[in-house]
Amino acid sequence: MSAIFYLLAAAAEIAGCFAFWAWLRLGRSVLWVGPGVLALVIFALALTRIETDAAGRAYAAYGGPISPRPSPGSGWSSSGRPTAGT
Repeated sequence: MSAIFYLLAAAAEIAGCFAFWAWLRLGRSVLWVGPGVLALVIFALALTRIETDAAGRAYAAYGGPISPRPSPGSGWSSSGRPTAGT
């Protein structure tokens, strides 16, 4: 049953994000926002039906590589403080 909710959550997330992107980037009508919001609500509801451990791993798998981090040469340590010489 979790696989069905995963697929529903994935489709709803993509549809909702695309609706906002189409409105803001492609110049589509503001009427795209309503279905976009509905799709994102469906996404959130479907995600609550998935076991917490499984949902967390899924988000870590595709969200982890794109989360903001300082680059190694940026002069900032992992503690958020400047490193020596910067």
